[in-house]
Amino acid sequence: MDTERMDQFGARVAKHAALSDAARLRIVDLLTLGDLSPTELQAELGMASNLLSHHLRTLEDAQLVTRHRSEADRRRSYIRLAVGALDGLVPGAEYGTRRIVFVCTRNSARSQLAAALWQQVSEIPSASAGTHPADRIAPGAIGVASRHGLNLPDAAPRRLDQVLGEGDFIVTVCDNAHEELTGLGGVHWSVPDPVRLGTPEAFEHAYEDISHRIDDLVPRLTAA
Repeated sequence: MDTERMDQFGARVAKHAALSDAARLRIVDLLTLGDLSPTELQAELGMASNLLSHHLRTLEDAQLVTRHRSEADRRRSYIRLAVGALDGLVPGAEYGTRRIVFVCTRNSARSQLAAALWQQVSEIPSASAGTHPADRIAPGAIGVASRHGLNLPDAAPRRLDQVLGEGDFIVTVCDNAHEELTGLGGVHWSVPDPVRLGTPEAFEHAYEDISHRIDDLVPRLTAA
């Protein structure tokens, strides 16, 4: 067995060892849906903070999860599943829904891109909305969509209360929206705001981040 294959085998062994603990396996299952802060994980698991910290360090050492600071509250961090963490280990479908709704603050970039990307890969309808919608879709979002052959809707951003219906599966794609919409349910993707930088690279990063997450979420949802 060559060195590269040995390295891959070793990485698989580390992942399986990390996931052999019931609590760590549950943490990873939760993170396949969206990002969670340590406080949110504590509430979900009913676990002491020092024990949770131990489990998160183990998962980080196995390269299963990563963490970063919230753009809204810099004292808060979010834990997310590492890209490719579950290759060969992806769980099956868990939720049935009639429609998925992507939400960000302005409904001008991330949520618009997510809804359009979702429509390309799933039979479940999608929509997008904002907690404080902008007047128009951000030019950078239109630009990155055009570069990837993605059609964005020719419509002004909309408020969440104009869009949300009973039975919708909600995905917040920005920290501000998630932290504002407490108790709403759904899942959260902590995607950095490309409008803050306004560069093509920032929009490309957001596009790729959302695209990867959608690929991971599609097999978890079924049409209700």
